[in-house]
Amino acid sequence: MRVFEVHRGASPVILAFPHGGTDIPPDIWERLDDNGRQRADTDWHIHRLYDGLLEDATTVQATFHRYVIDANRDPAGTSLYPGQNTTGLVPETDFDGRAIWKEGQRPDAADIAFRLERFHAPYHAALLAEIERVKAIHGVAILYDCHSIRSHIPFLFDGRLPDFSIGTDSGRTCDPAIEEATMAAAATAEGYDSVLNGRFKGGWTTRHYANPQHGVHAIQMELAQSTHLESEAPPFAYDPARADRLRRHLGEILRRLERLASTLNRNDRAKGDRS
Repeated sequence: MRVFEVHRGASPVILAFPHGGTDIPPDIWERLDDNGRQRADTDWHIHRLYDGLLEDATTVQATFHRYVIDANRDPAGTSLYPGQNTTGLVPETDFDGRAIWKEGQRPDAADIAFRLERFHAPYHAALLAEIERVKAIHGVAILYDCHSIRSHIPFLFDGRLPDFSIGTDSGRTCDPAIEEATMAAAATAEGYDSVLNGRFKGGWTTRHYANPQHGVHAIQMELAQSTHLESEAPPFAYDPARADRLRRHLGEILRRLERLASTLNRNDRAKGDRS
């Protein structure tokens, strides 16, 4: 089983997809209960949603499901949101707090260590290689982490999630111009609402790779699945009409970020000249 897929492009923008995979090895599948086998917490159709929006963008996609191991969690198991309900490195429950493993089949420390080595580490090695490659070409790399989630999940957050949830760890993961360009494009998307650093401030991927002082900028986009699915319930079917409407705005966001890259590189070089 191949655990990741990479498409190498020449754009300064890298699209990462840690939660779009649905593959679960047979031995792990046998340990999941009926609820876990629904794989309800998948970022359904996320790769299709972004496909072709930015010509020559690099993409790095995990093929394994987050119930195998979550590619957007700290390998040390540290919580992203201390004090709030969330799911861990290898989830014990789904997003509704319900069990996903058969009785006595929850992964133990040895399982987690194996899955870190077999799935999590190779995905992140591939992502790091692409960040370094793109930065070597452009002097800057913009990592855009692609996510989606059901708009109503009381176990995780109150009320309805905005259509665009943009995360930069309160401005720490990217140049302010990236944050501003993304928010400006989202704000002009008629019929959609957005929030910056609300319930989702950017996951481990965004926080781990971000180094804006040295030309690596990261931002997470969490989309409400009501924007592009027929229903946020099984079978989680893709809605082409809704998706096409959304894709216009996502494409505009990505193009704005790509245009910013050369400006950011010039600014970085100017700072270096003054130091």
